[in-house]
Amino acid sequence: MSDLLDESEIEAALKKHPDWELEGNTIRRTIEFEEYMEGIDFVNDLAEIAEEAQHHPDVEIQYTKITLTLTTHDAGGLTDADLEMAQRIDNLVD
Repeated sequence: MSDLLDESEIEAALKKHPDWELEGNTIRRTIEFEEYMEGIDFVNDLAEIAEEAQHHPDVEIQYTKITLTLTTHDAGGLTDADLEMAQRIDNLVD
């Protein structure tokens, strides 16, 4: 199991990932697509990346908006695995 990040590590990470917001012991990002199927295609691509990393975000689909939430459930908060997945997601979006 990964070690939990402390407050200063989380603050530093969020400066590198400005599209992510801290909510409790999670980070969240919402991405809006022009069409519903674009979002679904994104989620399918994301699923492959998450499987490869063995770290899976919670995914909420609201028509053209996809909200992703990251936390390391078995650690009870944010770890390096969450930041690595946030970076992979950022790379996929950008």
